[in-house]
Amino acid sequence: MRVALAELAPRPLEPAANLERLAKAVRAARCDLVAFPELYVSGYRLGDRLRTVALRPDDRAWAELAGLAREGPCTIVLGAAIASADRGGEVENAAVLVDPTGAVHRQVKRYLPTFGPFEEGLVFTPTDHSAPIAAGGVRIGLEICYDVFFPEVTRELAIGGADLLLNVSASPTTSRPLFDKLLPARAVENGVPVVYVNRVGVEDGLVFGGGSGAWDARGEPLALEPIPLEGLGPTERFVATELDLGAAPRWRPFRPVLRDVTARPPRSPART
Repeated sequence: MRVALAELAPRPLEPAANLERLAKAVRAARCDLVAFPELYVSGYRLGDRLRTVALRPDDRAWAELAGLAREGPCTIVLGAAIASADRGGEVENAAVLVDPTGAVHRQVKRYLPTFGPFEEGLVFTPTDHSAPIAAGGVRIGLEICYDVFFPEVTRELAIGGADLLLNVSASPTTSRPLFDKLLPARAVENGVPVVYVNRVGVEDGLVFGGGSGAWDARGEPLALEPIPLEGLGPTERFVATELDLGAAPRWRPFRPVLRDVTARPPRSPART
């Protein structure tokens, strides 16, 4: 499976421009899966202005993305603020997956950082559930940035049958050393390959750290190769990697973590 990682800097509050560039990147990639960072459609550090650029059910962007995925054919994953379909007035930080048939799926962010320079809890509504999404014959487990700090999120996706885990992120340079440690660890402890796409650029003084990459089920980094894309900025990258999805099942018998964690019956709460 060939995967493209778009380590790009979106233009804040310009969804149309960002989606136009996304389409150019997808067409240039010629990959099975093309992934873009968290909140790529809108930009990240916008506070309550994110509500003004949240995608809504009648937004024409959905039809455009569906047509682009069918054209590939490929799977497209991107980060977007989405107006909640269930709770009027609320907005979700979501990873949107458009499969090769044009069907649109989404995974809402579970943990919203609200400390230091982050204020997501003031804008977004989280979810409590994660489940792999089937696309092009592959089950993809989606996470958004801070979710990777909570191992139970990745474990839920792995036990649910994810063939690969994909984290879309808008993480600053100060957090990059932590992601560099956590991402291969999540691969090892679940026996599932991990793919990570993080943005670059600067918004309102926050510098985003890049570091996009992929790791096999043993936590080993996979080679990345550049994809030509017109207009790349000095810190931007557009790269591809090859995932051998058959390798993880061959590796798991040597470290059968998922087998053992699912075989052990739940423990009763301790009595006091």
